[in-house]
Amino acid sequence: MTLASMARKYEPRQVAQTKVATSAMIASLAAEGYDTVSAPFGAALVDVARQDARILGLSADLSKYTDLHVFANAMPDRFYQMGMAEQVLFSAAAGLAREGFIPFATTYAVFASRRAYDFIAMAIAEENLPVKVVCALPGLTTGYGPSHQATEDLAIFRGLPNMVIIDPCDADDVAGMVPAMVAHEGPVYARLLRGKVPTVLTRHKPDYRFQLGRAQMIREGRDVLVISSGIMTMRALDAATRLAADKVDVAAITAEAAKGGRLVVTAENHTVNGGLGEAVAKELLLAGIAPRFRMIGLPDAFLEAGALPTLHDMYGLSVDKVAAQIKGWL
Repeated sequence: MTLASMARKYEPRQVAQTKVATSAMIASLAAEGYDTVSAPFGAALVDVARQDARILGLSADLSKYTDLHVFANAMPDRFYQMGMAEQVLFSAAAGLAREGFIPFATTYAVFASRRAYDFIAMAIAEENLPVKVVCALPGLTTGYGPSHQATEDLAIFRGLPNMVIIDPCDADDVAGMVPAMVAHEGPVYARLLRGKVPTVLTRHKPDYRFQLGRAQMIREGRDVLVISSGIMTMRALDAATRLAADKVDVAAITAEAAKGGRLVVTAENHTVNGGLGEAVAKELLLAGIAPRFRMIGLPDAFLEAGALPTLHDMYGLSVDKVAAQIKGWL
């Protein structure tokens, strides 16, 4: 490292005018007024494991922070604590899958996508083994800075053959994705919402049920089509309610972008590079559809540390900022 590069490394990054708070580094993602469910992933995994003896739980010293402790407490003989060794975690999961088990391996998304990618690629994906990689703190769901913010995990795993990716919106999605993951014969990467997770989708669509690999219309609209994933579905729905007061009609989550006259917006808790927005744009262009198109997502940058509400507002993921962006594009 040269003296010039060292100077660049340690000089303060330029931040927007907003002052970053340093408290509430990991805060609730629930919008006001939503009910929450505690540890929906852990509870759902226990439920399916009671019916299927092949299911195991593994963690790299983060069971409490991936809600896998619920499974560990209920089925201690089927839980493996691998320590702070993510590469060993996924290698062991691959070995167990080869022996006929269905391992659910949990850690933080940054550790799976950055530290253990080659092991996941070679030991799991290439062999098309039924290892389920379930990772907390996806995107901007922690204020602990770039070391814990997995803003590029979807871009990394989208390029991996055989890997199915799930980015759930709420507690209903988390509970519904677990049996779907078990039923899928190959590897899965799921972004995990942990702790007290809001229930959002059934408020807007009472008969909502998780479906692997299928987009669903949650709210009809004529002016704007929003295609979203993860927590941004929650934000898009709340923004749609707010925009309705301004006579702006928003549709959320649908593959029917061919209907003319509407602005098409993608919304994701991920960098705008390599995620949902680019995937949707590709499919639209390949289908010969060229609507007015905009993307809501995280910038191509290492993000700041601070309180989540402050950061979400700074980087355009809050309900207010989502609504303002959509209204500004109309």
